[in-house]
Amino acid sequence: MFTSTGSSGLYKAPLSKGLLIVPSTLSLLLAVLFQHYQKFFAYNLQAVKEEFQIWRLVCGRTVCLDLKDTFCSSLLIYNFRIFERRYGSRKFSSFLLGSWMLSVLFDLLLVEAAEYSFGISINSLPSGFLGPIFALFIPFYCSIPRVQVTQILGQFSITNKTLVYILGLQLLTSGSYIWIVALSGLISGMCYSSQVLKVYRVLCVPSGMARIFAWTLEPIFSSAEPSNEIRVGMGATVDIQRQQRMELLDRQILMSQFAQIRRQRQQQGGMINWNRLFPPLRHRRNANYQENHQTEHDVLPPGEVSEEQVARLMEMGFSRIDALEALRASNNDLNVATNFLLQQ
Repeated sequence: MFTSTGSSGLYKAPLSKGLLIVPSTLSLLLAVLFQHYQKFFAYNLQAVKEEFQIWRLVCGRTVCLDLKDTFCSSLLIYNFRIFERRYGSRKFSSFLLGSWMLSVLFDLLLVEAAEYSFGISINSLPSGFLGPIFALFIPFYCSIPRVQVTQILGQFSITNKTLVYILGLQLLTSGSYIWIVALSGLISGMCYSSQVLKVYRVLCVPSGMARIFAWTLEPIFSSAEPSNEIRVGMGATVDIQRQQRMELLDRQILMSQFAQIRRQRQQQGGMINWNRLFPPLRHRRNANYQENHQTEHDVLPPGEVSEEQVARLMEMGFSRIDALEALRASNNDLNVATNFLLQQ
């Protein structure tokens, strides 16, 4: 598990599942059985400009010809599935489509800029669905909270986002000119997410097409709802395994207490003492929590929450009721509340 966004696999993420299965299968087949067809999936910019082979802008930007790129991009898509669950398949596919189309333009512009500024002649770029994957780092950086997991040597913090950034760095260093694809993807993600440019209103999947795909493809790639039992991952050492089991026990306790409190609130119709929730997390050595706890505890009276933090949680897609309950339960700790809501 690379992020703390839950462990329910690809449930409610059919598009992510399709992006994992179809391009990876094609990449494997091209590498093993149909190597003579790889030339049709090469991202050859020289052929596009000189021979007007516009179809290469489609074929060359869907399937990775390098299996290392296929592996890294598949892991990143799996971790970014949280956005499909949060925003829905249509908005998620609109982001991928918009960033994919924008990155074509920025690829060509960056290649021309590199040739004009540094005299570098770039005839081809790495193939694959790489532009939208790098574009997803923009909402990942902006909307996923940073929660410290552990520390190395007492100085270097390991967060729930560290391994995802390491995967992105590994993908970035896999080729000589992949930095152009990465940069164009990041620029595309910023442009599509910009509230000023409002590109998302133009480059989006039409509702009719979304309904057609929901009727035809979603049943094929949909996953069954996971069971309530969460398996414990095998750590590299006994200490890591013990920590994983403790975290699993904490999550099970939190979920049961949270459900019990909500049932009591519905039955009684009154205010519940939320301070008895999350005892394991309140005493956990979380640097983010320790830094913010004293200030927030002094400013906000017990039982009250910050409307600014409620608004931030609602911007992430959570309801106001859930945001209020999670903030009260975590004593107005935004990171702890977000982490718990994402695990539901």
